[in-house]
Amino acid sequence: MPEFLNLTPPSEAMDLFMKSWSGPSAIQTVRISTENALGRVIAEDVKAPHPLPPFSRSTVDGYAVRAADTHGASASLPAYLDLIGEVLMGTTADLLVGSSQTAVVHTGGMIPPGADAVIMLEDTQQPHETEVEILKAVAVGENILVEGEDVKSGEIVIKRGTRLRAQEIGGLMALGYTKIDVAEKPRIAILSSGDEVVPPQEEPSPGEVRDINSYTLSALVERAGGAAVRHGIVADDRTALEQAARQAFHQNDIVVITAGSSVSSRDITVEILAELGEPGILVHGFAIKPGKPTILGIGDGKPLIGLPGNPVSALVVGGLILPPILRRSLGMHADQWDAQLPARLTVNLASQAGREDYQPVRLIQAENGILAEPVYGRSNLIFTLVRADGLVRIPAQANGLPAGEKVMVRLF
Repeated sequence: MPEFLNLTPPSEAMDLFMKSWSGPSAIQTVRISTENALGRVIAEDVKAPHPLPPFSRSTVDGYAVRAADTHGASASLPAYLDLIGEVLMGTTADLLVGSSQTAVVHTGGMIPPGADAVIMLEDTQQPHETEVEILKAVAVGENILVEGEDVKSGEIVIKRGTRLRAQEIGGLMALGYTKIDVAEKPRIAILSSGDEVVPPQEEPSPGEVRDINSYTLSALVERAGGAAVRHGIVADDRTALEQAARQAFHQNDIVVITAGSSVSSRDITVEILAELGEPGILVHGFAIKPGKPTILGIGDGKPLIGLPGNPVSALVVGGLILPPILRRSLGMHADQWDAQLPARLTVNLASQAGREDYQPVRLIQAENGILAEPVYGRSNLIFTLVRADGLVRIPAQANGLPAGEKVMVRLF
């Protein structure tokens, strides 16, 4: 297998891939219970069947009033209003607040007709059973959530392609959506190759290592919204790997193979991926550290990915390329991004111009802000990433970054 002829910058590689792959021909959907929909991608626009709040309600415990009746009121010159009753929680207000009148309301309770503001209980006194002293003026709308202030009837409140967070779950429940249509999770086949790799539950013999990549990549896929399908460990044998890859290709939506993508006499991964379908391999080799021996391709509409065998390299590069591919597979909005945090470097970071470097860092809260401290380790040492909180990208055109430089930390 020849050496890499062209190392492609990751951004260019992903641009080429995304221009070559428009996503699945159709997003498959499934109807599920809203309470189980956290992290799923909604497959329909959600319109509000009614306004929220559905009625005007108080935000405090106090008295519903006409704001005009409180103008000029103060502790030294209170206004006096007639108390005509109380609006009980969970009931319709059947009182009509007229001029110089007031009614007791509770937080979340309905505002009675005629009232246009609420004065807090602590800004009042009640010298008599049927009279309330108003010690402070209020404006129209003060301490009131107006009907439809949050959502208007018929308004699109959640757009198709949104990944549902806790707040979307709450919003759907508030509108009575107990079941919704979501995108089916794309099936991501993960194959780990190598004669030296054994399952985690086995005790490795001298020269053997436990399989890490199948599990880190599965977790990455699940976090990004996909369904990871581990196809086990395949020996460094062309026939075995080809058979396993073809089975994974036919049974899944995306194929990921780790190891076998580095330049060696046994490098057959790129050849096998190229034979799975057209147009085949788009990129073989990323201008990046760690993760240079990365493969991107498409086989008959399905993404094909070859990742390095070293655990850090596989997870770093997988974290860069799998989430955007999964977002497109799920029909997600392009404006949903990975979390990043600004910080300042504690030390100088060296790098080689012409490639992107991704340096693991731990975050430290200091008096002058958040600091990013590098975590050093080789690409086959998984605890390098365990000890880190995120990655700092060093651009290809840079020779490094100086201590004190403000950087964006891509959080794990």
